[in-house]
Amino acid sequence: MKLQQNQVWKKGKEYLRIVRLERFEVAYKSMADLETKEGEHHVLSKKEFCRLLHGATLTETSPDKIADED
Repeated sequence: MKLQQNQVWKKGKEYLRIVRLERFEVAYKSMADLETKEGEHHVLSKKEFCRLLHGATLTETSPDKIADED
């Protein structure tokens, strides 16, 4: 699976949205609820982010529905 900006992943009860994707770094937002869009921003290396996604599922949410750039 190739990482792309604005992808939303679900891991447990948490949603992770990729905000900025660079060569070696991923900025993402962790949210408990997609409707409120409230959450914390985090930055990890790509390798650490891929480890974080282990066991997560890619959601079918359309990017325009959540594409606000926080």
